[in-house]
Amino acid sequence: MTSFITKATEYYDDLLKSADPRVADWFMMATPWPALFLCVFYVSSVKFGIGIMTKRKPFEIRKILVVYNIFMMFLSGYVFVEFLLSGWLTGTYSLGCQPVDYSYTPQAIRMAKVSWLFFFSKFIEFFDTLFFILRKKFGHISFLHVFHHGALPFMWWFGVKFVPGGFGTFHAMINSFIHLIMYTYYGLAAMGPKFQKYLWWKKYLTTLQLIQFIAMLVHSIQLLFIECNYPVIFAKAITANALMMLVLFGDFYWKEYFKKKPTVDVSRMSNGSVKCNMQHNGSLPNKNGTAKSNGIKSD
Repeated sequence: MTSFITKATEYYDDLLKSADPRVADWFMMATPWPALFLCVFYVSSVKFGIGIMTKRKPFEIRKILVVYNIFMMFLSGYVFVEFLLSGWLTGTYSLGCQPVDYSYTPQAIRMAKVSWLFFFSKFIEFFDTLFFILRKKFGHISFLHVFHHGALPFMWWFGVKFVPGGFGTFHAMINSFIHLIMYTYYGLAAMGPKFQKYLWWKKYLTTLQLIQFIAMLVHSIQLLFIECNYPVIFAKAITANALMMLVLFGDFYWKEYFKKKPTVDVSRMSNGSVKCNMQHNGSLPNKNGTAKSNGIKSD
């Protein structure tokens, strides 16, 4: 056991030698333990939180949801624009092989900083699950939801520590854009029934999420077949994550929009009306709100 710990420590020390020195003193970047602790705490507290709320009434937090979603909308938009201006819209970045610029030029530092901000924003998104729990929307806390929120921050710690820029920022940029649209939708949904007429594009939002994972997979998998001055281990990690999310989300998409759903026997309703328990145009499984047919967020 002592030998294993010694070897693990030596491997960890050797690994840190290849870390980006520019981010060494940044918040939460000295070691991976704070990020790991928060991720483990998040996953373990989900079941604990559900247990606490099971026998309690759901909280009415509509105003908090509106503020939170608007904040996340602006944060996601800012991160997306920063990724564009730090490289992807400057003509210096390519969709093919794109090494990390480890220099101290303003543009390289700007890219490293927005990579860190993207990483940190993943911890803020833990509140998505907290709001589910407080509102007793337990059905929406799926494996897909918990995996996405619990694993991504820790994975991105390594991204910022070793490769804060270059090839791997493509999927972060795309993800930020999708989140900008999603939180805009959730913000409108949280404002109540009067905004229902603005939420007709919900199915297209779900489709965009699916396209996101396809784009990430296609982009990341190319590095497995070409020579590039970018650590292939990170490309493999991105590919594996994109593939898993594509499978999980694809399964949800199929069940929600293509699989036949049970119909209601209208003749059995005593008053001639039908009570529909399903959302009229689908739901998003891994975030903090969607609209029912009355325009109110249901998850």
